[in-house]
Formats: sequence, structure tokens, C-alpha cells
Amino acid sequence: MHGRRGMERGTLTRRGWLAASAGLAAGATSWLRRLAAATEGGPRPYRSCLLLWMAGGPSQTDTFDMKPGHDHGGPFQPIATSVPGLSVSEHLPKIAGWMDRLAVVRSMSTREGDHGRATDHLRTGYLPQGPIQFPVLGSLVSNEHGAQTGDLPHYVSILPRGLFRAGIPPAGFLGPDHAPLLVGNQGGEGSRLGVENLALPPGISSDQAQARRELLMQVQRPFLDQHPGSAASGYRTAIDRSTRLMSPAAREAFQLDQEEPGTLERYGASQFGQGCLLARRLVESGVPFVEVTLGGWDTHNDNFTAVEGLCGTLDSAWSALMQDLEERGLLESTLVVWMGEFGRTPVINPQLGRDHYPRAWSVVLGGAGIRGGGVLGRTSDDGLTVEDRPVAVPDLLATICTALGLDPQKQNLSNVARPIRLVDPSGVPIEELLA
Repeated sequence: MHGRRGMERGTLTRRGWLAASAGLAAGATSWLRRLAAATEGGPRPYRSCLLLWMAGGPSQTDTFDMKPGHDHGGPFQPIATSVPGLSVSEHLPKIAGWMDRLAVVRSMSTREGDHGRATDHLRTGYLPQGPIQFPVLGSLVSNEHGAQTGDLPHYVSILPRGLFRAGIPPAGFLGPDHAPLLVGNQGGEGSRLGVENLALPPGISSDQAQARRELLMQVQRPFLDQHPGSAASGYRTAIDRSTRLMSPAAREAFQLDQEEPGTLERYGASQFGQGCLLARRLVESGVPFVEVTLGGWDTHNDNFTAVEGLCGTLDSAWSALMQDLEERGLLESTLVVWMGEFGRTPVINPQLGRDHYPRAWSVVLGGAGIRGGGVLGRTSDDGLTVEDRPVAVPDLLATICTALGLDPQKQNLSNVARPIRLVDPSGVPIEELLA
């Protein structure tokens, strides 16, 4: 086991972003006491969330719930970690050194095996229900932090392509104020992440730019006032947020070239590695919710070759992120969540792949509000069923909200004038995981 201690920018343009923007009684009692204690004597402690989203559904059998010696186990071998008796895949040697700060849930059990519906379920905590536009977790966190007052938004999504289905507004009924800033990389592997066109044009001073913005809004205000609604509101929000992004402080948060070369090397040159480094910089700048996507986990064919490569990318970036958060004193105030929309079949198909499998799979949590170093739940020897402590999606989301200091049962008014809780009322925080 390895120990843990030891840009010519191709980007999503600012114009492009403007367009994209336009149960247990004892456990319940303990949870209520924790929330009450958190609010006594002043505001809740500030906590951020970093979501590492594994688009496509990562194979639990080849990462955090291995089945050595069984036909379903595949060729990968388990290795020891910083927690005695807890093993992970040999292709995650750096993360193995951080397992004392992470908790593995091996007993996720859901019913949605379709990518779109499962993604909606894991990201919102709810299954689709007619006209209700459920907000994703990042938008819920953004809303809890109130209106944007600084230069950076409350919610940033890095490498979001394919994350949200067309026609589904990620902020849902919370509206465009709580939609994510989408940060992409149009230059492919090797080009830097960021947001283009943040600097003023040559020869234009800050005062001139401000005067132009005021003139623009003066001309547009009568139309916007006479045409209230989501379209006008979204346009107004996009203009305001894009203007804030042009401030020197906001631009600096995206400048990865300010980092030492050794830091960039630790995270890796991949887009995901750069995304994790940018996520750390954004958290340092006060952004409360950042998600970074690593796609490619839909491994119906040649699963083992693909997962080995993905784990190499994940291992370097995730471990560097954990190291930086700890060394900078941010890990105690930052919740890190690793998950996808479902797992993969323990049974290996004829194409040496693994197919969609929502019945029994894994997620990992660590950092703020989480008791690390443990495993919750157990699957059968063949990996096909959950044998102990099944966890539903509302339970997971309730745990995340509680770890962040949020009340999962708080209600927001939906687009159909129906109050909707942050988490489905069936969700119960997992007390075993909460610090």
C-alpha cells in the first residue's frame, strides 16, 4: 500500500455560458439534536461540498467492494489500506492511504437502471413526478446559501457535458439564480480549464465597461419589467453573473497556472485532474458546491481495461485533492462525495464488460461531518444482493444534507405551488456515518 503523505486555455466561452444559464427513532432523535446544537449560539458552521461524479456508473466490484476468489471478481486484486481489514482495488493505491478519512457505503440499493432516470434520482433525491422540476443537490445547497453576493456563484459544475439531459433545468423550480456555472474544456485533453472572455477588451477601462452595462440595462429594463417570467429572469441573472465573473478576484480563481508545477503533476494532466485542482481553488474562494465529472464508466465492453485507466486518473486526482484539503485546513469543512448513478453487474458479460446494476453498489463519503475509516453495509459473496444495511437514495441525500448542516426536511415551494422537502420524507440520515 502506498502512503498518502508523502494554460493556453481551451474553455467554455462566456457567451456560451450565458446561453447555458438562459428510520430509527433513536437515530432521528440524535439527528434533531445535532441540528439544534448546530444552530445554537449563532449561524451554522460554513461547510462546502465537492461532488466527484462518475458518469456512467462505476463498477463497485472493481473499486470498493471487491470479490476476490469468486468468478465475479475479475482479474483485479485487493490491497490493504490505512484501515486494518479494509481493502480496495489495486488500481487505487493512493486513495487506499486515505481510507481512514473516508467511509464506504457498500449497500446502495435502487431500482433505476436507466442512465437518465437514475442520474435524476441520485442528483435530486426524487424520482420524476409529472410537472415538478426537482432541483439537483448543488442547486439546493446554493439556495440554502441565499442570493449571490460575491463575484463567484454558489454552484459550479466542471466538465458537465452529458451530465444533464436536454430540457431538464438543473436548478429546477429554484430558478436560474441557483443554476450552476458550467466550466468546460473544448480543447480536449491537455488544454486548460477555465472560462473564456473574462478579461475586458483592449482599450476598455473598468469605468467604461460599467457605463456600458448600465446603459444596456437601462435600455432593456422596461421590456424585462413588462415581461416577467423565467425567461426574462434567466436573462437578467445571466448578465449579472457573467459581469461578476469578470472581476479580478473571480478571474484569479480559475487561473490554474498560478499553481506550482509539482501541484499540477500530483493532480494529473487529465481534464478530471485539472477539474479537481480547480475545485479546490473554488472552495478556497468560498464556493459552497463544486462538482467534477469523470465520464467513461459505462463499461459494457472491455470493462477491465477501461476501469484500470479510469482508476489511474481518479486515484491521482482524488488523493491530491484530499492532501491539499487537509494541508490547507479545509477537509474538516469540506464534504467529499464519490458516486455515480448506479453500479455494474457482478456477472461479467461475454464482451468482458459489466452492465447496469442498481440493485447493490457503492458510494464513498469523507471530510466534513463524516466519520471516516469504516464500511457500512455488506453485499453477498457473489455481489448480487445487499445482505446488511440497505441504503436508499433518500437516506444518502439526507446524510449529505445533515453533514453539511442543512435540514433535510426543510421545504421549498415548487413550480406547481406545492411545498417540497430538500429530501424525500422517507429519507433518514445514516447515523453510523455522521461525526
